[in-house]
Amino acid sequence: MSHAPELITDAEHLARILAAVPRLPARRVALADGGWVGDVLGRALAADVCSGVDLPGFTNSAMDGYALRAEDAADGELPVVGDIPAGDTRELTCAPGEAWRIMTGAPVPSGTTTVVPVEQSDGGLERVRFTGEVEDGRHIRRRGEDVRIGDVLLRAGTIIAPQHVAVIASAGVDHIEVAPRPRVVVLSTGDELRPAGEALQHGQIHDSNGPMLAALVAAVGAELVEVAHVRDDAGEVARVLERAVATADAVITTGGVSAGAYDVVKAALIEAGEVTFDKVAMQPGKPQGFGLLGERGVPVFTLPGNPMSTLVSFWVFVAPALAHMSGRPAPVWRRGVVRGPGWTCPRGRAQYARVHAVRGADGELAIRANARQGSHHLGELGEANALARVPREARQVETGEMLDVLVLDGPIDAPLAGAYDENVADEKE
Repeated sequence: MSHAPELITDAEHLARILAAVPRLPARRVALADGGWVGDVLGRALAADVCSGVDLPGFTNSAMDGYALRAEDAADGELPVVGDIPAGDTRELTCAPGEAWRIMTGAPVPSGTTTVVPVEQSDGGLERVRFTGEVEDGRHIRRRGEDVRIGDVLLRAGTIIAPQHVAVIASAGVDHIEVAPRPRVVVLSTGDELRPAGEALQHGQIHDSNGPMLAALVAAVGAELVEVAHVRDDAGEVARVLERAVATADAVITTGGVSAGAYDVVKAALIEAGEVTFDKVAMQPGKPQGFGLLGERGVPVFTLPGNPMSTLVSFWVFVAPALAHMSGRPAPVWRRGVVRGPGWTCPRGRAQYARVHAVRGADGELAIRANARQGSHHLGELGEANALARVPREARQVETGEMLDVLVLDGPIDAPLAGAYDENVADEKE
């Protein structure tokens, strides 16, 4: 283990993490295997998907109607020489002076120059008359007009959604390369923690970090392997960490990383040698740790224990790292304008303020800060749907100022509402 005596910036800490975390190896999925669709939904493509066929694969009819040569419609009435249903594999020819009754998606006979919809005819089965003007080249889908062999259909990094399955299934490829979901173990430490719903004794609290991190891991597309509570015992923490590192691709711990006498996560990692504990110039979330453990170099993120510090630390550091590991896009920060009262900021530290964000009719992202910003404050978290980053050089945020904003979840079209204090700075970590 190493210690960094001076504060580092949040950008420096994130850069260290992204430089160290591995990209998980891609997994080949054979499309002939049953159940592949459910296995790949939500995963990132590790390689481009290119079409192995032309789409359409043959020239076909876009309508139910009649296939003919357009110039023959001037004769007034044509003999219907046969039917062509969808799926017909015959190679047919449309000779001058005749028509074929054809269904949508069926291959058009060679020589056909137009398809007349059945609605523009008398619907004849043996002979057909047309009721409107017949135009050349209408209602025919040409081979390859949508996609040509070799065209890129989906780019690497695309998160596979249900609509992409149709694209993949039609492409004529026999396999795709997908990035695996990182397997994550969450460990919350502290003798004071009790599961939700359990009766509390004096000095005890319910564990909110474990369930929250479990939900966050799922929200960013990773796979939750285990959520465990560990007592304030360095030996037990070391044993649980050893087990977690053997089975997971990443481990997240909360609590036990400050400078207190019972900071057991630090104590458990003193001999490991690969973990660095930093003081990061940010509020909340100052105490941070990160390292690679075990033979596989499994990333371990040691986050502070206050709930808001844990939430902010996950989005600022862990989420981008898990995205890198799985080939997914990192969380996107946007620009937003402060529309509520301004507030003062902690000196020398970037502030991640909990805010309520809405999208205006003009597309502008507007934000208003929660009244209380302490790392222990949870009461107003239900009103916050975003984080706003205030640069560490700032001393005051003014109404109308532009900030970087990360929208966490939910709609952003509700009105700004609630009671807000003009001064929401809090020096808690």
